Amino acid sequence: MNIYIEHGMLLAAILFAIGLLGVLMRRNIIFMLLSIEIMLNAAGLAFIVAGAANGQADGQVMFLFILAMAAAEVSVGLALIIQLFKKFRSLDINKAKTMNG
Repeated sequence: MNIYIEHGMLLAAILFAIGLLGVLMRRNIIFMLLSIEIMLNAAGLAFIVAGAANGQADGQVMFLFILAMAAAEVSVGLALIIQLFKKFRSLDINKAKTMNG
């Protein structure tokens, strides 16, 4: 079964657009973090499809780096979210705009 590169790239572009819309339209910090994860997974999918089209494992190696970066992003992001919730008692990003600095 062959998967064409156009189909994989189209799926990656659709996932990236969904993630971008989620970041731009949502005001909840948790949903924004999830949307960023969707965007990172779309980039990883694009790397894997491109690597499979060339018959090399470079895309899979890049995806492992993306997964490691996503894990670090989630850990730091959740720590920041916990601190913002303790201070403002809300996950709304508009309430965090009152911070100075």
